[in-house]
Amino acid sequence: MTEASRWYVVQTQVNSELKAAQNLLRQGYEIYLPRYLKRRRHARKVDLVAKPLFPRYLFVAVDIAAQRWRSIQSTFGVSRLVTNGNDPALVPQGVVSALRAREDAKGFVTMDSRPKFAPGDKVRVLAGVFMDAAGLFDGIGDHDRVAILLDMLGGKIRVHLDADLVAAA
Repeated sequence: MTEASRWYVVQTQVNSELKAAQNLLRQGYEIYLPRYLKRRRHARKVDLVAKPLFPRYLFVAVDIAAQRWRSIQSTFGVSRLVTNGNDPALVPQGVVSALRAREDAKGFVTMDSRPKFAPGDKVRVLAGVFMDAAGLFDGIGDHDRVAILLDMLGGKIRVHLDADLVAAA
């Protein structure tokens, strides 16, 4: 990135972040596509897959005075360059460097996966067998699982669920 280059936001076509990134790189632009590892469950198997931190968006470094930035609009995989009127919308200074500072050794942005609940907080189950059940947060177990107390069968039953299945009620 040159000293005159600044970061701008590109909106991509659906599920085309990598295609847009490759085509912008081929044209000589520097891009930044922040990704994170998302836990995916399928057929009783849990694995981690790389997903864009901002689905349908990536950052591109452009020197507006020296580069032909309008070509970004017609790049395969790109839906549009985010603009304010006729000019590209500038990303505030430090946003990209702050995201890069949160990357791990493999280049993935790390997310704080620990729930921010205190014991006794009201929670709701988002999916699974207990979907939409209300309960109380009871604590954090092992393997990113949380313990909640559900009102069932005339009493409180302790259930362990994946942390991403529980939200504040």
